[in-house]
Amino acid sequence: MDTTPLRAVALVCTLSPSPARSSSQLLAEQVMAALGEHGVTGKTIRIADRNVLPGVETDMGEGDDWPEIRDTILGADILVLSTPIWLGHPSSIAQRVLERLDAELSETDDEGRMLTYGRVAAVCVVGNEDGAHKVSADLFQGLNDVGFSLAPNAVTYWVGEAMQGTDYQDLDKTPEATAGTTATLAANTAHLARRLKSAPYPPS
Repeated sequence: MDTTPLRAVALVCTLSPSPARSSSQLLAEQVMAALGEHGVTGKTIRIADRNVLPGVETDMGEGDDWPEIRDTILGADILVLSTPIWLGHPSSIAQRVLERLDAELSETDDEGRMLTYGRVAAVCVVGNEDGAHKVSADLFQGLNDVGFSLAPNAVTYWVGEAMQGTDYQDLDKTPEATAGTTATLAANTAHLARRLKSAPYPPS
């Protein structure tokens, strides 16, 4: 069994800054714990706690916290993006993260590969109505466009019944279906990250 150490970072895209409770934070932390069972260490960053300026550059200038976050992403093997569903879409903060990641299209190594090549992404989605497949599809496309690879079943999610107010964080226990999906995400994502670490993509 390959036990190559791996690093992960989870970007939590709740609209609420700390210390507010967050279902997106909870699911991201559960994914990080599941990854930990596969030899993955790392940390979680709540984007609402940071000053991520709008734009599509790696550094938008004074006061921009994105360059530090970007260094963390590029220092990791796995990126987890966790978002709530708002009006059927990823949160505006998740969209901002994708916009900032757009800068990676023009950042390449000496062999023409984007610096994100070889890094694996996964997605967490929470909401009170249906829409997890649509939101994950949006994030999958954006993450793949900017160079991240996706393992099979690279999303875990929970959505409540339509037109009711229960949040994921308010459940008495994690539903078996979500827990099982989180475990599969972690196993497949860690596996792919190790394969890519030992066998990089060819020059572009």
